[in-house]
Amino acid sequence: MGKFFMGHEDRYTIYVHASRDRPIHSSPIFAGRDIRSEKVIWGTISMVDAEKRLLAHALQDPENQHFVLLSESCVPLHNFDYIYSYLMETNVSFVDCFDDPGPHGAGRYSDHMLPEIVKKDWRKGAQWFTVKRQHAILILADTLYYGKFKRYCKPGNEWHNCYSDEHYLPTLFNMADPTGIANWSVTHVDWSEGKWHPKVYRAVDTSFELLKNISSIDESVHVSSNAKHVAQRRPCMWNGMKRPCYLFARKFYPEALDNLMNIFSNFTII
Repeated sequence: MGKFFMGHEDRYTIYVHASRDRPIHSSPIFAGRDIRSEKVIWGTISMVDAEKRLLAHALQDPENQHFVLLSESCVPLHNFDYIYSYLMETNVSFVDCFDDPGPHGAGRYSDHMLPEIVKKDWRKGAQWFTVKRQHAILILADTLYYGKFKRYCKPGNEWHNCYSDEHYLPTLFNMADPTGIANWSVTHVDWSEGKWHPKVYRAVDTSFELLKNISSIDESVHVSSNAKHVAQRRPCMWNGMKRPCYLFARKFYPEALDNLMNIFSNFTII
């Protein structure tokens, strides 16, 4: 990761959501960038709280104009300049958002959300986003819709097995600024195995062909969670032009690191 950032020190800042008191970082670029937090529990509103906490710290720097949420299992698919221009030279935020009529979409809506959130506005999307500064401010400023999610979107049958990190931002932006988002995430995740967690890439899976295939995808595909499994396909449009959708990919295991370094040393995926 250090190689990816090398030479661009004046064009980025990093904020790490630290789950331990004294995290040990493998790269010096992450050292001293830790944001202390409360405990984060998968599937709960604490996931959204962590995102808001990172945005709150990043917004304190007025030079930060675009905000990217990634995990330790994400890898870049392009060089720094390509990703920087892709994000900075467009007016939209890349927030995943689609209308899923199935049990894992609309089926998670609760009438407790009324009157502020009606069922037709309910949306689903991936957690991994990039947002413009005005949208980062919007996320922090919202208390009305956030309060509804905090009270009524929780894991467990009583709460329709609702997961805030999959519904809060898509629903918020669908209501507050639907034309201001791209409706797809620039972080690729493979859900084709049909499990609760996405496909993971081990060392044996990690090849130049894999990264090239992911980086060449130029359609956003959303599949409904009902019995019909209807696929919604939309071209990824960037400033009116069809372009590849993805800048990052996950979920890569640490054991894939050597293969990734060899790939990035020998090839430039542009």
